[in-house]
Amino acid sequence: MNDTPPDSLIPYDEIVQEALRAVVGRVLGQVEASAGELPGAHHFYITFKTSAPGVSVPQELRQRFPDEMTIVLQNKFWDLDVDEHGFSVGLSFNQIPAKLVVPFAAITAFVDPAVDFGLQFQATTDEDEFDAQSPAENDGEERDAASRITSSEDGSNVVSVDFGKKK
Repeated sequence: MNDTPPDSLIPYDEIVQEALRAVVGRVLGQVEASAGELPGAHHFYITFKTSAPGVSVPQELRQRFPDEMTIVLQNKFWDLDVDEHGFSVGLSFNQIPAKLVVPFAAITAFVDPAVDFGLQFQATTDEDEFDAQSPAENDGEERDAASRITSSEDGSNVVSVDFGKKK
């Protein structure tokens, strides 16, 4: 009997990542639609790869955070603009205003501590883009270990999705 599942020709990992990133887009879109007013005590921590394609941050911030940075959307942010690919927002860093542009594909974490909710992602790079011409590269052991969706052990609603991209 063969216990090795067949390779998938459907990119489930990419579909799930895209769907979860759509959650971030929908939430930010609702905030944008309400003139930037966050409902109740909601506020967001958004972590993203500063060197990902499409990310635009001031050079000083890129030097301070060459790999990844976390921003907080709570009290002082402005000009939130959300589209199907990402968002832009104005924030102040050491009392210096800055505009940031962040594609959803660059986001590695989204947390709303007011309701103990969070999502974690693998940042998408140009190399990770799905190529319909290439065959699936799943193999049994790696797929089983890497495709688990888990909740945080502390009981919070953090969902981590890691599909173990081969590097």
